[in-house]
Amino acid sequence: MSIESPSLAGPEPVNDPVLFGRVRRFVDVLAQCRELAIKTVCAAPNDLILELPYQEKIVGNPETGIIHGGAITTLMDTASGSCVICALPEFELCPTLDLRVDYMRPAEPGKPVRARATCYRITSNIIFTRCVAYQDDPTVTVAQCVATFMRIGKNATPQEFRSMILGEEV
Repeated sequence: MSIESPSLAGPEPVNDPVLFGRVRRFVDVLAQCRELAIKTVCAAPNDLILELPYQEKIVGNPETGIIHGGAITTLMDTASGSCVICALPEFELCPTLDLRVDYMRPAEPGKPVRARATCYRITSNIIFTRCVAYQDDPTVTVAQCVATFMRIGKNATPQEFRSMILGEEV
């Protein structure tokens, strides 16, 4: 099914507390996100923003202070995968099948990078997403990506993990 996807350069979405909690719990459980201190900024129906704070440990070039592309790729992959939580009616794990990132310009040193993602098509087997990374101005793109995720179904997700993401008592 094709779904309405918001403009990635449009106004920041209105936060949905339930979706925000689900995405925050999902992102917080991922080791690479904890290591990079990636945080959830906003989660709304089919719209998500995550943030990667600037840190010395993610600098790729010490002479310029520019963030390593791998940290930005992790941010965008996580945002793209997490926006699935905001697009599907029920939580299910959806592993990354393909991720294509185009780097448009280096991120300015000393500033956090945000990634905004949305799903633009959902089928019974595959979910298609778009994501942009930016700093101060969402219309000035640091990187952009398209990704696909495999639907494995809600029953393939371990119940304990599913309950934790949904905020349920086990």
